[in-house]
Amino acid sequence: MISSLRSKPKPYILVVGDLMIDHYLWGRSERISPEAPVQVVDVERESRTLGGAGNVVNNLVALGARVGVASAIGDDDNGKELKQMLDSIGIDTDMIVVEQGRKSSKKSRIIASNQQILRYDKESKESIAQQTSTNIYSAIKNSIDQYDIIVLSDYGKGVLSEELSQSIIRAASQQGVKVLVDPKGVNYKKYRGAYLLTPNRKEAIEATGIDIIDDATLTRALQWLQNECDLECSMITLSEDGIGIYDDGLKIFATAAQEVYDVTGAGDTVIASMAYALGVKRGIDEAAKFANLAAGVVVAKIGSAIATFDEIEEYEASLHQSDSTSHIKTADQIRQIVNRAKERGKQIVFTNGCFDIIHVGHVKYLQEAKSFGDILIVGLNSDASVKALKGDSRPINPEADRAYILAALESVDYVVGFSQSTPIELIDMIRPDTLVKGGDYLGKEVVGSELSGETRLVEFVDGKSTTTLIQKIQKGSKC
Repeated sequence: MISSLRSKPKPYILVVGDLMIDHYLWGRSERISPEAPVQVVDVERESRTLGGAGNVVNNLVALGARVGVASAIGDDDNGKELKQMLDSIGIDTDMIVVEQGRKSSKKSRIIASNQQILRYDKESKESIAQQTSTNIYSAIKNSIDQYDIIVLSDYGKGVLSEELSQSIIRAASQQGVKVLVDPKGVNYKKYRGAYLLTPNRKEAIEATGIDIIDDATLTRALQWLQNECDLECSMITLSEDGIGIYDDGLKIFATAAQEVYDVTGAGDTVIASMAYALGVKRGIDEAAKFANLAAGVVVAKIGSAIATFDEIEEYEASLHQSDSTSHIKTADQIRQIVNRAKERGKQIVFTNGCFDIIHVGHVKYLQEAKSFGDILIVGLNSDASVKALKGDSRPINPEADRAYILAALESVDYVVGFSQSTPIELIDMIRPDTLVKGGDYLGKEVVGSELSGETRLVEFVDGKSTTTLIQKIQKGSKC
């Protein structure tokens, strides 16, 4: 699915909403203050990233979309920094209106040992001035026909008034442009006429007054949103239960998340990935599945986060919900995958072989190899190298077939081919934590062992080998 979404040309998406700076102070806490019963955090580093509607922008940029932004900021240092942050990722800021006396939003979080200890905010929450709203709408109206999708990212900080929201939705409708809304508050009439809203369960309960406890109440809430807000499609995000959608009936797309460290910004990732998929003319079902995968990536990170196509594809592969082809990689792709995996502290396992006719011995060998770490990479001999090793009658199956079958096995994360007589170049590039070979290497030198953290030998299953299978076939006996 992911490869089909890497579309050219990329969608052009306009994000309108409340921009802010997400500021993080990272450190350790090992003592209580003598002045008050509070933790003392020794700050080791700090970071800043775009937050609010800016996090939607970041997520879209990470997916490769072309992005426009419309908003209001203050004439202060935080406002200047927001513009600089947008400039640094190539975003045009011409539709960002500076309002005198307004405080640009900045949220500061103190993180100790991957745990948020405190947050403090500096911002204006009142609605933007009428002239500011008029200027924003005028800028959007003049260019609205350029966009494939418009996202309204409402954080309740005063940019998206009912008047501005409705004006944008009406103008977009006239041009046939879908509007997706991440809503705030309980007045959802301000979003009437949008394509869909993306409230979470709690927000939907507050807006509809319906306690969502099962499929029946979920359906009622979705229907209420669709009818009251005149939506083409109705959607509610359900945290660990996935995404619920109602168009011609209820559909629930189960979550893909495995590890959850921080849900900060997950809603931004959902609406950004939905917008991207719909922007390249995919249907709502495919968009929801894509959004689930993207959210599964970001909740495993700390702080407002983004999900790239590579990360989403790797995540989909780890769930074994993808096509076998997506598990077959070039050496350059493997290098990038390994680098990202090592940054996340994942244990890499490598093994190699011809794997000509897959049999139970191969499967058990690979299952045990995978048990030694988090990611199993299999180096696969090319047809020419198999012929050089086994003789002119081999391989029985060509390399493409052997790779596809290997990639379909649950224990195998990635398959990469090599044409040399040994996989030494691959091993040197990967530097695996564990190198796995068959038990027949006991007492022998294992190529690449000096480049690996450890070498493990796995015993073969007695009587199970490709050579034995071929001999039985030739003799016409049962396998």
